[in-house]
Amino acid sequence: MRVRYASLTAIAVVAVALVLGACGGDSTSDVESGPVGSGLAGTRNDLKSDDRLRVATTVAPITSILLQIGGDRIYLHGLIPPGIDSHTYEPKPSDAVILGRADIFIMNGASLEGSTEAIARTNLKDPSKIYKLADNTLSGDDPATGFLYDFSFPRAEGKPNPHLWMNPLYALRYAELIRDWLSENDAPNASYYAANYDAFKAVIDQLNAAIEKDSQTVPPESRKLLTYHDSWAYWARLYGYTVIGAAQPSDFKEPSAKEVADLIQQVRDEKVPVVFGSEVFPSGVLETIAKESGAAFEEKLSDDEPPGEVDAGNHTYVGMLVENMRIMLTRLGGNADTVATVPVGNTFGK
Repeated sequence: MRVRYASLTAIAVVAVALVLGACGGDSTSDVESGPVGSGLAGTRNDLKSDDRLRVATTVAPITSILLQIGGDRIYLHGLIPPGIDSHTYEPKPSDAVILGRADIFIMNGASLEGSTEAIARTNLKDPSKIYKLADNTLSGDDPATGFLYDFSFPRAEGKPNPHLWMNPLYALRYAELIRDWLSENDAPNASYYAANYDAFKAVIDQLNAAIEKDSQTVPPESRKLLTYHDSWAYWARLYGYTVIGAAQPSDFKEPSAKEVADLIQQVRDEKVPVVFGSEVFPSGVLETIAKESGAAFEEKLSDDEPPGEVDAGNHTYVGMLVENMRIMLTRLGGNADTVATVPVGNTFGK
């Protein structure tokens, strides 16, 4: 089953935020460190000690990108743990404490983290220090260059597909923005952040070239995706794949029997070779679609959780993309030989 925290009403969230923002003090007894990765200063005291810039953020892939730029010159806390639905995540009381200590808050934007943004505006010392990555990466709705709207994120609802980070070139833009925002708020370390950006850019450039090369080994007729969640649209646009559907819409309701039947028929008609699920969010619906359509089933893609444990060498944004490509490209009939040569460890300070 999908893992969720207990839901709070918007009023309760704001009330808790106000109380904790006013009287949280310096207590750290109920505040755990976020997924900050190996080598980062701070555990239970993150966003509290010494004069380093204190940065709060949201989903694990963005936390990882931020780490590559901020390195050991910042305190960093990712509010949304790996494997938790960022769309449905409701802030915890301890999140208000963390945000009350943060100097800046960097989020994805594009309507991904509504509840978290609300609690940040209530608790952050300076609400003007809320920065949105997606909103400063794309604009407009040109299907070739702008935000994407589709079956899970319909234009009529006004909320675009927010998963820009799955496209490594947009992730690089995220890193560029992070470099600039960290430098703006911590000018003495600007050269350090710039050097870290350059190191990260070198790896992203290598990753992008490797995906382009290895994608050519996938038969053109197999470059079609049916996935557990509609998070691959920007990746597919970059590399010339078609996303024919997703079993999990943006509202996270299970598809109806008719919708499942339609997807089964579409997989047959399109001759989709593999249905891709998620190890974090298992779906019996996807298994049924694969079985009934005759497609293979693969359950280990991830759009929000780097592989391995927090201190593992591949527990990074790049590690997540490399692992996804190893699975996806080979299951679609190609290979990931070039992708496998991309370094997946932390790049900061090198």
